[in-house]
Amino acid sequence: MSWVGDSLLTWAGVAVLLFWFVGAHNRLVRLRSAALQAYGALDAQMVRQLDFVQAALPVPAAGEPEANAGAALRAASAQMSTVMGRTRLHPLDPEAMASLGTALHVLLMAWQRMHPDQEPISFEADGTLSRPAPLQEQPQPSAAAAAPAPLAWPEPSALAEITRAQFNAAVAQYNRAIGQFPAVLVAWSLRMRRAAALG
Repeated sequence: MSWVGDSLLTWAGVAVLLFWFVGAHNRLVRLRSAALQAYGALDAQMVRQLDFVQAALPVPAAGEPEANAGAALRAASAQMSTVMGRTRLHPLDPEAMASLGTALHVLLMAWQRMHPDQEPISFEADGTLSRPAPLQEQPQPSAAAAAPAPLAWPEPSALAEITRAQFNAAVAQYNRAIGQFPAVLVAWSLRMRRAAALG
């Protein structure tokens, strides 16, 4: 009858492992879904910013070349629109997010060159005003480890910065979960990759 006891122990072990795997899988899927939802909110805010920029683009007079700053901003907004469309297909892909971050910073710099007389206004992750906000200034190392520097969005918006912070926090939580043992084994078996924040 010892084989019966061994069989019961084996099945009990398999049941525990299966229960653990399902629980870890559900947690990772839930965190990944939260990051995707946060990206959806961020994307809506970036669309609003892009609409604001495109509505403010000067219309060159017929037969006259467009000013350099206007042409650069027009090109940057077109690039941003294209990159946003590609990023929506794989919003947690690190390469897609790196491209989006680059396109966003190019757009912000082109906007600032177009409007050098406007003082940049940005907001902290909690929505409080952060001013001034030079785009080239790098945060101190301790601050950089905690959160990316606030962005000076073309349309000054606390909501844009709040949704960026929420997306970055959701990505960080998902990445922490994927990196923990033994959940890392579940992530590896399901080919779940680390995501990237929008810096």
